[in-house]
Amino acid sequence: MPFTPREASFITTAVNPGGYPPEGPPEVAFAGRSNVGKSSLINTLTGRRKLVRVSGRPGCTQQINFFSVNQDALRLVDLPGYGFAKVPLEVKNTWRKMIEGYLTRRPTLKAVVVILDIRRDPTDEDLMLLEWLHSYQLATLVVLTKLDKLSNNQAASRLAKLRRALAHLDPQPTGFSSQTGHGRDQLWQRILAAAGLEEGAGPGE
Repeated sequence: MPFTPREASFITTAVNPGGYPPEGPPEVAFAGRSNVGKSSLINTLTGRRKLVRVSGRPGCTQQINFFSVNQDALRLVDLPGYGFAKVPLEVKNTWRKMIEGYLTRRPTLKAVVVILDIRRDPTDEDLMLLEWLHSYQLATLVVLTKLDKLSNNQAASRLAKLRRALAHLDPQPTGFSSQTGHGRDQLWQRILAAAGLEEGAGPGE
């Protein structure tokens, strides 16, 4: 039976460990280039249209945002987007330190969902992040979003190509569409498994 969270809510926003919520349930973080569809993906996953603010302006998320699922049985963590050229270098460096600090020092972090646009080959920054996560042995779930922008044949071809290219980092990247919900159930299964929660019931059930 597909998992649908009963409840999802914002907890807090932070720029350093002093602002993180107390350690508790497993956390799964979401990372991706600016405007790759990260906020829409989280909203689609949780079934909440406005849980995460969706902005057409790249670089909008500048802090780490924590969200509770099913009364804090699981937490989803929205990391600032990367790769936006108009952000000053000093700001980029601050974001990088903030993201790396969370990823390397948060004991309750169980996996990182890395979001890529299925229509485009991974950029150098995408590959650097994926290899960096791999070197730290952090469980990585690759999601290929914007599936609805392609025909079925185009989508199948791109999925096959990217799955071959990324096989050493994630053996089974998930195709996803925030518009149609395609891939939602598969991604939830992977998230729950990575978080050590029951696949059949979901967190808090």
